[in-house]
Amino acid sequence: MKYLQKKHMKYLIYILLGNTIYAAAIVMFILPNNLITGGTTGLALFFNHQFNIPMTLFVYVFNIAMFTLGFFVLGKAFALTTVISTFYYPFIFGILEQIPALRGITNDPLLAVICGGIMIGFGIGIVLRVGASTGGVDIPPLVLNKKFSISVSVSLYVIDFTILLLQILFSNVEQVLYGILLVLTYTIVLDKVLLLGKSQLQVKIVSEKFEEINQMIIRQLDRGSTLIRAETGLCRNNNLMVLSVISSRELSKLNQLVMEIDPNAFVIISQVNEVRGRGFSMQKVYASEMK
Repeated sequence: MKYLQKKHMKYLIYILLGNTIYAAAIVMFILPNNLITGGTTGLALFFNHQFNIPMTLFVYVFNIAMFTLGFFVLGKAFALTTVISTFYYPFIFGILEQIPALRGITNDPLLAVICGGIMIGFGIGIVLRVGASTGGVDIPPLVLNKKFSISVSVSLYVIDFTILLLQILFSNVEQVLYGILLVLTYTIVLDKVLLLGKSQLQVKIVSEKFEEINQMIIRQLDRGSTLIRAETGLCRNNNLMVLSVISSRELSKLNQLVMEIDPNAFVIISQVNEVRGRGFSMQKVYASEMK
């Protein structure tokens, strides 16, 4: 019970922190430099300029509307993951917008695009890492995917670039280009944040001394291993290939130990984006505990 409470509290902190960073990026870099962007904020900029609707009010109304849509189409479970962002983001945005010290940090639009893009990508990434959503325009792509099997990423890009095009009405070509660069920047950062700490190295080792190498990985590196039946292409020798997943910090030690056992070992190293299971996404069981 205590573990679940700590886990939920951790998720709550991440959601609040991510939305705060997202809102701070808009206030610090996007608004002062008259930059345009996609998402709910981009729509808010459009309605603020065209119809003089306050951005905080629009974000509140739009987020609630999208939350309602997600609730009825995607279900209660989805709604619970977005309810915090739906109400907290407009709240913290309104507060940060009233702090003069956060505005005018830089007048360089390119620097604002880079810094703003990094912060937006990092903020959204933190929220998505805990399985939550920032709400807003994230919801329509999910609805389209459920109803018409349209790719979420494709529809999200279409929506974002449509929002950018709407802002051409009050923006010049240069601002639109900066807007596209901003979207690309925070998309790249978002992808990196989602994979942060999850990427590992997959190692395949072909050697006649596979048993010694296998025991070395288990006993000295304290990593799990899998033995795969393999046949060499030239001599048709049947051997067992050792498969293991390690961190990048362990690679140098593994190479050294393998070469000590068999200098002729054939080693294949490749990066994998995510690993799930015992020792990675599940609690590790050490070799000494299995005796």
